[in-house]
Amino acid sequence: MAHILSLAAGTLPEFQPEDVADAAGRAGFSHVGFTIEPEKWTAETRRRTLDAIRAHDLSVLDVEVIWIAEGGKLTDDHKRIIDAGIDLGAANILVVSSEPDHGRTADALHQLCAWAAPGNIRVALEFLMITAVQSMDSALDIIRKADHPAAALLIDTLHFQRAGHAPAKLEEMEACFLPYAQICDGNPDCADSFEAYLEDAIDLRSCPGEGGLPVADIIKALPTHAALSLEVRSKAYRERFPDATDRATAVRNISLKYLSQNNIAVL
Repeated sequence: MAHILSLAAGTLPEFQPEDVADAAGRAGFSHVGFTIEPEKWTAETRRRTLDAIRAHDLSVLDVEVIWIAEGGKLTDDHKRIIDAGIDLGAANILVVSSEPDHGRTADALHQLCAWAAPGNIRVALEFLMITAVQSMDSALDIIRKADHPAAALLIDTLHFQRAGHAPAKLEEMEACFLPYAQICDGNPDCADSFEAYLEDAIDLRSCPGEGGLPVADIIKALPTHAALSLEVRSKAYRERFPDATDRATAVRNISLKYLSQNNIAVL
């Protein structure tokens, strides 16, 4: 079974959603993801984004990011991101949390799932070193406490490595929790500080095969139904490819070559 291959919004962070959709379509992607900023999500932005999605016959893999603040309280902006995801036909919504208490985060995750239920959207909690949820075990504990069928886990190959997990760990969990994953390469190690982890995540990623992460091993440990979202959030790529379509095309072509060399089938 082949994995869906999608362009993540993080690969084109400086572009608006309609530009991301246009670049994804022109580069040959079938799926795309969007960052939704509630204060900028106007009726005109919605129209232009939907027009670009339809023009290229794209499917929307995910929208991001819902950030649960310390205290675990949700706001109207969180709901607006979910409503935008439902409107765009997104399959997933990405969530991170700054709330250290698993119970409060689980309560918030459950509410997000209830809001997303009319759109049949999975609500995927991501773990990473710059949030309060820093390991797969912590994320899974929260997801199980949330006790909602829409609750899911998001694996990002970079953050998976930073958490010290081995690919075999993915084989221990239920496949239903993994609807999709974010894929990139990067440096094998990172200094243990917030500033270093932040720079690592937003500037130092690379395409699969260009770094030192066990990307192929992680993908092969995922369920065969899991979609792959290429999140190559990279300062070097932004400087080398300032044009959105050129960057999306380069990321897709380099990644496809790596995946083919490692016998990983994608759509």
